[in-house]
Amino acid sequence: MADFLSQLWESVFTAGPTPTLLVATNVTFGALQVLLAGLLFATYSIHFAILSVLCGGLWYSINWFAAEIAAAQAKEVEAERIRKKNAKAGAGSRAEDEGAADDEGEDTEVETDALKASTISSGSWEPSKEDERVREEILDAMRVSGSSASKAAPGDVRKRQGKADDGNQSASEISTDSEWEKVDERS
Repeated sequence: MADFLSQLWESVFTAGPTPTLLVATNVTFGALQVLLAGLLFATYSIHFAILSVLCGGLWYSINWFAAEIAAAQAKEVEAERIRKKNAKAGAGSRAEDEGAADDEGEDTEVETDALKASTISSGSWEPSKEDERVREEILDAMRVSGSSASKAAPGDVRKRQGKADDGNQSASEISTDSEWEKVDERS
């Protein structure tokens, strides 16, 4: 028993599902299912049935996940074995063939974007006619929106006249157009 506990402690710090950890997990979930079944028969409470179903689902999912990890590790070990075998068998001619295949796709988006960025930062980039046209459209749109913003519309906020403009505005110094209309009606 002491050996099992020491192996269990070490398996906690080992990557992947170890047999000792899986045994401990299965024994723990089995004991929990027995306890929940006993409580269900003792109290006839639906809560213990629901907890038992949840416990069973978690138990199954943990075992499924451990099996998937073990399968992935086995595939990785097999792939490493094949890589070592190929490296020993014909490293010279295969490496040249693989290198030629890798060179075919050198013009990638990342490299193109990096080239554009270096061209712009070096100062050798000249705007095209399309760039100038887009720039002018944006500037025209900004001019139009700026001129319409200067026209007062109902509900706009304006600064009240007659106060000294010292830069410190309080809430009483700002009003809406509807308040000005009320003042105009009284006059």
